[in-house]
Amino acid sequence: MALIAQNHLQFIIEIGIILYLGIIFLLNLFPMTLSAVLFVALGLGIGFTVLFGIDALYLFLAFGQNEFTHPFGPIALLAVITALAALPMMKDSGVEIGKLKGFIYLIIVAITIFGGLMHRSFLLLWLLGLLIGVFLISKSFRQKSIFTVKRIILMVAAGVVGFGGLELLSQVLQMPIFSPLLRILRLETFATPSLNMVINNTTLLGHEPESAYWATSTGFADGYISLPMSLLLLFGLPFPVFFGILVNRKDTIDYMLPGIFGWSYDFGYLTLIMLLIWCASIIFIGLKMLHIYRERRENGDKKYLGREALLIGSLGAFTAQALIGLFLINRSMNGTALLTFIFLSAMVASHIVLLKKD
Repeated sequence: MALIAQNHLQFIIEIGIILYLGIIFLLNLFPMTLSAVLFVALGLGIGFTVLFGIDALYLFLAFGQNEFTHPFGPIALLAVITALAALPMMKDSGVEIGKLKGFIYLIIVAITIFGGLMHRSFLLLWLLGLLIGVFLISKSFRQKSIFTVKRIILMVAAGVVGFGGLELLSQVLQMPIFSPLLRILRLETFATPSLNMVINNTTLLGHEPESAYWATSTGFADGYISLPMSLLLLFGLPFPVFFGILVNRKDTIDYMLPGIFGWSYDFGYLTLIMLLIWCASIIFIGLKMLHIYRERRENGDKKYLGREALLIGSLGAFTAQALIGLFLINRSMNGTALLTFIFLSAMVASHIVLLKKD
């Protein structure tokens, strides 16, 4: 493979390699104490609360939104799950965590409200990620199972109330942008034609060139799946990118379909299979490392508490983003969100090197 990327897939792989090497270096360079990890996690949590809050405020002011929840929602998940994972460690060390726990819960509630106002898909990502995170924490600290009938009913009820509240808000304020029903109707209208187009034109190594929106399509890596446009322009790469009215054409795959269809159409079924294997491998690595960290902690080794909390947060956020992006909405792991996805995977996989270093 040429050093200078020749298409979108090569560029994604090259940036991924750079991110992996950079994160491995950084996590070995800086101390990974529990206090340092918790401090950074709380700082990120506060920062994203403010960021999402300002973006949600712009909805009411009709000022122009940046939609930060798609690219940064998973990182916000990483922050709050990491902070939650630090709580039982601090409690075991005799630290009073009552006020800190309340503060973290306040951040979670605020992000839930602000992010839910921006995107319904973020609300699903957020709730699923919190559920996965709490499950990983309970398993790591041998707590009672979180999956009780009462809690399941409460989670379902919270989801119904959340989406019902958004629909009511859209009706009262006459702002259809908040309406979950409108989003569902849009999916019903466009998803089936999009799905037919993808299935009928996807091949093992890409798609039929005449089905793409580019006259010079090669049938592979046409830009439906890509890294942020700003990153492409920064390096002056001559790849096809979606501008102006073409963005609506890209929505056919980017917004209307789950990621498994977007990736298979742009890169072929073989690439999709490799992507699924890669995602499963990252989750397996994360779970294996968590088991090792738990054994060392239970044997009295306190050196890895910060790393364990960070791994729980990274694994929970990565798993949630993978599930939502692959099986619900491609936009949750495309563009800038794809950069976040690669970053989270590196935050999980890097623990192999960190462990061997010691």
